[in-house]
Amino acid sequence: MKINYLLLSAAFLISISSTAQRTAYGDGLDDLNTVPTAVPFLLISPDSRAGGMGDVGVSTKPDANNIHWNSAKLAFAEGDGGLSISYTPWLSKLVDDINLAYLSYYQSLGRNQGFGLSMRYFSLGNITFTDESGNTIGSFNPNEFAIDGGYGLKLNDYLSGGVALRYIYSNLTGGQVVNGLQSRPGMSFAADLSMYFESEEFRLNDYDATLAVGFNVANIGNKISYTESGNRDFIPTNLRLGTTLNMEIDKFNTLSVSVEGYKLLVPTPPIYGVDSATQKDVILAGMDPNVSLVQGMIQSFYDAPGGTPEELDEIVWSTGLEYWYNQQFAFRLGYFHEAEEKGNRKYVTFGAGLRYNVFNIDFAYLVPAQAGVRSPLENTLRFSLIFDMGSFADQ
Repeated sequence: MKINYLLLSAAFLISISSTAQRTAYGDGLDDLNTVPTAVPFLLISPDSRAGGMGDVGVSTKPDANNIHWNSAKLAFAEGDGGLSISYTPWLSKLVDDINLAYLSYYQSLGRNQGFGLSMRYFSLGNITFTDESGNTIGSFNPNEFAIDGGYGLKLNDYLSGGVALRYIYSNLTGGQVVNGLQSRPGMSFAADLSMYFESEEFRLNDYDATLAVGFNVANIGNKISYTESGNRDFIPTNLRLGTTLNMEIDKFNTLSVSVEGYKLLVPTPPIYGVDSATQKDVILAGMDPNVSLVQGMIQSFYDAPGGTPEELDEIVWSTGLEYWYNQQFAFRLGYFHEAEEKGNRKYVTFGAGLRYNVFNIDFAYLVPAQAGVRSPLENTLRFSLIFDMGSFADQ
């Protein structure tokens, strides 16, 4: 994949900018105002089960991909352990060498606790660098990865808490000098704090049911930098909250319905203007985004230039449905909704699963629901393979 050096330079400078602006000193509150972060690959749903349900996962039934969604679910995971392998093509309609690979493992530590490990690797394919004249000056394979370790502990029969630690590495330019700035890989350490509640069984319209609630604050970590200039960007710290209703219709049929919302805990870019007396940039609406991690997390709840309506627009909503027949065949459906001013991602997802002996295989497919808005996963088939390590050992 050949990319002009000027285009890559522009993209790189955008990614390291610490003062992203809504418009060039615009004064309207109806313009696009997304919340920028570094390493956005951390927000991509890595597994096909969640991918087929509109990217819900914080309160769904525990599985081998718990660490990404909610490490507290490790304490409720069934079986002795499991291993999950997932593969997601990215921009598959344009190129064939960009993808996200995900490997996750969990191990039960008795009835009340469990731990897990995972690694995600995002490859941006092979890029050929060229100068302004089109002369080749080198090639590189940009890549990013994250390594996680998580632990979940039951606090009582219905509630558990969890923590995950994460190392993040992002190498986008291979050390190229971009507009006079020496680039370098970005690195960060982060943590997740989570909780999971699962009720005891109750009757709902003659069906046996349980209700689950999940909570996760993910990617609490230091800012990341790609140059020696001192500019540092927030990683995608986010709050995710959701609930799932699980119903056993009869001994062959089960149904789960999930609703989930998440919000980036990162400062919203303000609207800038120019002071007529000093000719310096001033903030016309919103707050200064150049703050510390903790201040940025707190400020993210009230710093939007458009006030409370814009803050509410920053909540991304997902809903998902999962149906199992005889615990062998699964069918999934989901919807993902993001406000127009915050990116306008809206899509419908479909999924299926098959459970046979010691393994599950899941598939997911995405269809954009907003005319004129494309998705990197549009018309792309994703898959995950999960091994039940306990059943494998028994056999």
